[in-house]
Amino acid sequence: MKGIILAGGKGSRLYPMTKAVSKPLIPIYDKPMVYYPLSVLLMAGIREIIVITAPADLSAYQRLLDDGAQFGIRIRYGVQKVARGIADAFLIAEDFIAGDRSCLVLGDNLFYGANFQNLLSAATARESGATVFGYPVKNPEAYGVVSFDRNRNVLSIEEKPRHPKSRYAVPGLYFYDENAVEMAKTLKPSARGELEITALNELYLKEGRLHVELMERGIAWLDTGTPEGMLNAAQYVEAVQTRQGLYIACPEEIAWQQGFISDEQLHATGEELKMTEYGQYLLHLKQMNEEEE
Repeated sequence: MKGIILAGGKGSRLYPMTKAVSKPLIPIYDKPMVYYPLSVLLMAGIREIIVITAPADLSAYQRLLDDGAQFGIRIRYGVQKVARGIADAFLIAEDFIAGDRSCLVLGDNLFYGANFQNLLSAATARESGATVFGYPVKNPEAYGVVSFDRNRNVLSIEEKPRHPKSRYAVPGLYFYDENAVEMAKTLKPSARGELEITALNELYLKEGRLHVELMERGIAWLDTGTPEGMLNAAQYVEAVQTRQGLYIACPEEIAWQQGFISDEQLHATGEELKMTEYGQYLLHLKQMNEEEE
């Protein structure tokens, strides 16, 4: 399975913060925002990833993530010259995906929760069709919305409906089978000139191959669409990390837990960053793990 991080877009709702820097490069508490979606892909066991961004931001992502070797993965880069919608990511990444299954995560989506790993495992194990997630919200009309029956068979998926058929919003995390690229090629631009991800999901729904996994209580999907949302997300991460002494979205830790990097590689990164709390955390991970066992 291949992973896609879509980190394009202007982030204009956050101007002037994002006027000179890509939104997913802005820190959420103690790490760049893009570390959070990267961690999701690592948790899903994905080791081949493409980061798609605007031409002006490409070098910044390359400086931050390099080729992914520090996480025991391979990272490639794609360029979205014009913002043409989320589904455009599949056209840009066609050669990279190369007929494989894929997981697409938006560069500004943050997830955390005890059962989140199980949801990822369920989606990863599904070899046919597409999987979206449903997250209960108070204002579903502001999001893409998925509705389903008592057996969780998907009935509809709509983009910002005036009269939502459920209270379950669709976060920016999607799993697809090997047909996603060819199906994306059939999409026509919407009224706003974009290739909509909801339109791609509708194609899967028409074929009876759209599935949903529900993010219920205990899982956080953090909003970073406004300065207030970013502040709240940072405060949430700080509170959890300070209280528990365990980090949220630490890609080196997840890569180590997954067996992507060795004890020695983890220690080397910790040594490189030992003047920071982040580095000290990496250096003490093995000891903490042994104490828990």
